Amino acid sequence: MANLKEVRIRIASVKSTKQITSAMKMVAAAKLRKAQNSIQTMRPYALKLQEIMQDLTESMENSNENVFTRRKQDNRVLILVITSNRGLCGAFNLNVVKQSIDLIHNELENKYKQGKVDIICYGKKGADLLKTKGYEIKEVNTKIYDDLNFNSASELAVKLMDDFKNSIYDQILMVYNQFKNAAVQVLQTEQFLPIKENPPKKSDSAAIIRKHADYIFEPGKEEILEELVPKTLKIQLYKALLDSFAAEHGARMTSMHQATENATELIKDLNLSYNKARQAAITKEILEIVSGAEALNG
Repeated sequence: MANLKEVRIRIASVKSTKQITSAMKMVAAAKLRKAQNSIQTMRPYALKLQEIMQDLTESMENSNENVFTRRKQDNRVLILVITSNRGLCGAFNLNVVKQSIDLIHNELENKYKQGKVDIICYGKKGADLLKTKGYEIKEVNTKIYDDLNFNSASELAVKLMDDFKNSIYDQILMVYNQFKNAAVQVLQTEQFLPIKENPPKKSDSAAIIRKHADYIFEPGKEEILEELVPKTLKIQLYKALLDSFAAEHGARMTSMHQATENATELIKDLNLSYNKARQAAITKEILEIVSGAEALNG
């Protein structure tokens, strides 16, 4: 009967865990709905704004005069590692950390050995994982997700832009999970600064028409670019944070759904084991009673 008691305790424990994972799945689903609406609303605007800025930059003869488009010596690099503050979301955070480490030891190997690579983490989990692997973190921001909005993202973007203008960093990269759907997150490595020009593909006839179109700019290209570039960079960082935030809840909802299903299967297996053990115990007791009765009759 001791085995039966152990199985009963384990069944109760797994049922309790299942209730927790099921509740966490529902909470993540509710948060995902709001985060998904935010990123889906923001993404078309951000992409269009970036497209306008690139078209404007390419159409200017002296586009390198803008401080944010100017190519520097690439001496010092900053990597923004965007993860979550909480776990229980599968490999969401680990994938970003692995991508960051691959970036350091492949593209930035020489600079890292020279001590010219800094890491800033937006999210506690990324910082914890990197620290356990022996990487030094310059700064950790865990409050950004407490009230994620454009103003808080703008403050971070302004600080990054100031560091770039003052030549503290010559290149700034972002590593994060882009939200695709509740079950799929796409790892992204984007260059935040300097602004990367993306010339149109040969097959993109619409882009070629835009490039050669004779636009009339008012007040002027330079003035528009000076206003547009900082705004686009703020939007770019805000979009990356929204993407990561939505992807986190999607990953957590999927992970908790899988955990709930696993708990259901485990409970079935434990119930089967319990019934088998109970049947064996009853059979044993019956045999003992019959044997005792036969002994008395003999």
